[in-house]
Amino acid sequence: MNLSPTQLLAALGVVVWIWRASARRARRAADAARAGARLLSLTGRVVAGAAILTGVQWLALTYPGAPWPVRVAALGLPALFTSYTLTRALTVDLRRETRGGRR
Repeated sequence: MNLSPTQLLAALGVVVWIWRASARRARRAADAARAGARLLSLTGRVVAGAAILTGVQWLALTYPGAPWPVRVAALGLPALFTSYTLTRALTVDLRRETRGGRR
């Protein structure tokens, strides 16, 4: 088998090109899998947190001897945390921009 240096260089270029393309494809697949797992994990934590809050609120409101501060705390504290989180998520703060327009 007689190959010229040009043919060997071309063959090496094709091999490197194929290798890099497959690595990019594998990286994209791994990123997509991580994003799906992240969403599922977040969904699980949200559902678990909601179940705990609902259980505590239900106990505080249905327990016959619960004083009014317990009832206010059971309803008010989760509302405060939710309000804080939503306010932070929906507020645009223009002062935090750095040079170059990136955060």
